[in-house]
Amino acid sequence: MITVTEATATAGALKRLSDEGVSIWLDDLSRKRISTGNLAELVADRHVVGVTTNPSIFQAAIGSGEGYEEQLADLAVRGVTVEEAVRMMTTQDVRAAADVLRPVYDASHGVDGRVSIEVDPRLAHDTAATVAEAKQLFWLVDRPNVMIKIPATRAGLPAITAVVAEGISVNVTLIFSLERYREVMAAYLAGLEQAAAKGLDLATIHSVASFFVSRVDSEIDKRLTVIGTDEALALKGRAALANARLAYEAYEEVFAGDRWAALAAAKANRQRPLWASTGVKDPAYKDTLYVDELVAPGTVNTMPEATLNATADHGDIHGDTVTGGYAQARADLAAVERLGISYDEVVGKLEDEGVAKFEAAWQELLDAVTKSLDSKGVEV
Repeated sequence: MITVTEATATAGALKRLSDEGVSIWLDDLSRKRISTGNLAELVADRHVVGVTTNPSIFQAAIGSGEGYEEQLADLAVRGVTVEEAVRMMTTQDVRAAADVLRPVYDASHGVDGRVSIEVDPRLAHDTAATVAEAKQLFWLVDRPNVMIKIPATRAGLPAITAVVAEGISVNVTLIFSLERYREVMAAYLAGLEQAAAKGLDLATIHSVASFFVSRVDSEIDKRLTVIGTDEALALKGRAALANARLAYEAYEEVFAGDRWAALAAAKANRQRPLWASTGVKDPAYKDTLYVDELVAPGTVNTMPEATLNATADHGDIHGDTVTGGYAQARADLAAVERLGISYDEVVGKLEDEGVAKFEAAWQELLDAVTKSLDSKGVEV
């Protein structure tokens, strides 16, 4: 973890990003980050106004054991199941982070100051179980500024609607395709309509749609490299930005339509696009590529700390870099298709792999906590 030093002098690009209407969220959380005051420093000095977590992040934090020893010992004495232990630890961290961010939540009237926690990734293809877990997590964290993360799988879509209809704010994750993104927005609107029918206050319900960026380039670039022609190589590093820009175009269309207008009149909140997976995977690319080139009002960019620091140091924030690029974005994706790379096949593969990666990380976390509980149990 990098300590924040001389932050006010180096955060000029982060302030410009925030001034452009982009909410900066940190894509990381650990108990040490909270207990040392690092998270509070990032909020105070680096314009961080939210936190996202995922199974991989918790696996790295809790798997290290640092800061969790006393709670693990207590859980071992109680003889809890490993699933219960994991949920007790993760929800405690999210609750504490939500408290750190509560002033931001209050000042922004609920738009920011959010901390996200994901349903068990093993439930990604089970609608009813996802809804039940989302409600349980919301109850466990017990903070108004929590967001429950639900994957944008086929089974996740009705779960999004059902959870929003309960008045629970949702972060929809693992969105790769434009078609699925439109379905996610429709699911959110349906949830708001059901919430309104129940008499709930729509102003209290918020949502973001996490559209993944760098993994699209990683997969398509790999295929372009295999093709190897000058035309193919010239397209490297362009598909992910094109995909994200067209997602923003879809967002503009949906939230300018008649269906939205009726909800807006009832004080509903737009579901903001969130750029996820914004750390570059290819060292040949500038490390702030997916920040500099995805600046648009009303968006969220959730960054790993390395990307946050890189942006503070040398980010090039120069106004809206999204809305003027729709024609070029369509041309870039069409050029990729003409080379025989199927967009639908790529985004489908990425969704499947995303779910599988989170399932694997969750299992590694369960295994690590099982080992810790067993060791504490022996000592007791």
